Amino acid sequence: MEIKKITDAAFRKYGRVVQGIDFGELIEAIKRETPLPDGVAYEPSIEALEATQSAKELQKRTYGELPIEVGYCNGHNYKLNAVEYHRSSEINVAATDAVLILGMQQDITDDFTYDTAKMEAFLVPAGTAVEIYATTLHYAPCSADESGFKVGIVLPKGTNYPLTQSHEGWEDSLITAQNKWLIGHAEGGLDAGAHIGLIGKNLDIRE
Repeated sequence: MEIKKITDAAFRKYGRVVQGIDFGELIEAIKRETPLPDGVAYEPSIEALEATQSAKELQKRTYGELPIEVGYCNGHNYKLNAVEYHRSSEINVAATDAVLILGMQQDITDDFTYDTAKMEAFLVPAGTAVEIYATTLHYAPCSADESGFKVGIVLPKGTNYPLTQSHEGWEDSLITAQNKWLIGHAEGGLDAGAHIGLIGKNLDIRE
């Protein structure tokens, strides 16, 4: 799979590189305070990350003072497995090199299927932060090499927490957590009840 640069014009419809914020303190906290499992681990909110000046600047400038959560997604992964989207942008802060596989919500069909052949992969270099737009399909980052990845995940507070109400019918059937709509691949190993609507290959960045 071709892996493009986030400076390529192709990235512009999915997101942008975040400028004007010093991410050094947050990146060091991600490296120091978060684990690197053999699989993939995600935690939406880590106090040590949220206490950094980087996080305060993100809340003030990138989210316009809205309450935010700062967590991580770390591990070893090479496959797509699913796509998700939110009603808000997501900031990814790369403490290591990582690869994002991205698509567009506008390409989801009326019956909530999506062809993975439409997706593109981008390398996010260590030390870089990118805003992934609300209409961008994404999922867990992929490993740029065998050493795995560590990526800080910034979202509006409450995102990806357990639901408090039932959801069924139309797009509601895709809601699996607060502010999270999910479409899975049959080979993705998702929990029973997840909407399986990805058609085509379960993309692997090594292929």
